[in-house]
Amino acid sequence: MKKTLFSLLLLVAINQSNAQEPTVKPKEIAKENSGASNLVFNPDQSTVTNHVTTIRGTKVPYKATTGTMPVWDEDGKAIAGLFYTYYERTDVKDRDSRPLVISFNGGPGSASVWMHIAYTGPKLLNIDDEGYPVQPYGIKENPYSILDVADIVFVNPVNTGYSRATSKDIPKEKFFGVNADIKYLADWIGSFVTRSNRWASPKYLIGESYGTTRVSGLALELQNSEWMYLNGVILVSPTTLGITRGVAADAALKLPYFAATAWFHKKLPSDLQAKDLTALLPEIEDFTINELLPAISKGSSLDNEKKKEIAARIARYSGLSEKVVLQNNLDVPFNYFWKELLRDEGFTVGRLDSRYKGIDRKDAGDGPDFNAELTSWLHSFTPAINMYLRNELNYKTDFKYNMFGPVHPWDRSGDETAENLRQAMAQNPYLNLMVQSGYYDGACDYFNAKYNLWQMDPSGKLKERISWKGYRSGHMMYLRKQDLESANEDIRTFIKNSLPKAGAPAKY
Repeated sequence: MKKTLFSLLLLVAINQSNAQEPTVKPKEIAKENSGASNLVFNPDQSTVTNHVTTIRGTKVPYKATTGTMPVWDEDGKAIAGLFYTYYERTDVKDRDSRPLVISFNGGPGSASVWMHIAYTGPKLLNIDDEGYPVQPYGIKENPYSILDVADIVFVNPVNTGYSRATSKDIPKEKFFGVNADIKYLADWIGSFVTRSNRWASPKYLIGESYGTTRVSGLALELQNSEWMYLNGVILVSPTTLGITRGVAADAALKLPYFAATAWFHKKLPSDLQAKDLTALLPEIEDFTINELLPAISKGSSLDNEKKKEIAARIARYSGLSEKVVLQNNLDVPFNYFWKELLRDEGFTVGRLDSRYKGIDRKDAGDGPDFNAELTSWLHSFTPAINMYLRNELNYKTDFKYNMFGPVHPWDRSGDETAENLRQAMAQNPYLNLMVQSGYYDGACDYFNAKYNLWQMDPSGKLKERISWKGYRSGHMMYLRKQDLESANEDIRTFIKNSLPKAGAPAKY
């Protein structure tokens, strides 16, 4: 009996050891641009590791599968391999009812690193409570991860992370464009769901920044080409989703973001500064839609007295001088705002997160020398993801991990992704939408995200399945610890509320 038990334990140990070994060793993978013709990229290989973490006070065992899976062409030939990391909770008895979240970041050209090790995944990079880099670099447990309620796969499109085309001769048009991106990724998701045996699972897409363009288009493409119907789409810091603004709307809609940033840096008049941010913003939003937008629409026909009155209100809400506002014909460019707001203090403010400050070579100029926030993020994320994949997930390769990969020129024509998402929701009564925005995001600002929802669903017939959440941080709102906790909790609630009761039909 003891001998049998020992044999079984030995067999388990051997299997676990084998499971943690990469299918492809580093020496079998070519270094990029090395000219070594005998070494080739393997588009279909993986490694598996097992882990335990604590989420919301509960132990959660899980399996991590890391590797590449092919993109196939029409003839069944592998033309690329997408790098992914797939987390599955292992103590689940009913896998069919367990939600699957498919996660993308943006760019285009950005790896799926940001939400992976700073938001929804089981691990967090080492940063302070506001999101700034600290040393030593590293990874720790994420006590707020959504892995307790859903399995997650983080997907890297071609040329991001370790994802690559199988040959330099593959036409770039296959991958690098709004609609090409959606088409091949839908096919890849269909293959992944089949290979992972997850067709029965409720499915969700989450995308950040350009990833919101991607997943909005994928919602309809998955229905039309893969016959795959989703329960939810989550847009984190969304783009314009192909919705045309026009000159007046482009100029006006940025003001609430200006106001939020000026409030954070204490640049507003004392009566406005004394208000809480969320108590202040409705006043600016109302002025933006009902007064500023019509005024800018009038252009040169707006009389000088009214123009001066509007300029004074913009100055009051933005922290800028009335003179600057008038010099810019009521339309202060984003870039100029980031340079001007703290110019007298010798700082610029960040684009993606305006809480961050930068220092330029000179105070003069029309825009910052660099993006203070992005430099800070690359400082902390790049070491962390390289260490984590190699040391904890046991994925070893000589390829460079592309935080931002070469994907340009990117074909932006034919972007109708807001309408794609609306159609998908109209056709699928189960499909719900949640938008998450940071008030200090100047790249994909929160008020433009609200504007998306108004224009995407002009009839208002989908309102009951759409929600918007705001957070006191920037583009990556989850880098602030307080927002990391609340934003993940919002996703949990969204998933729970979008799961239909057993037997409830998808019908109007």
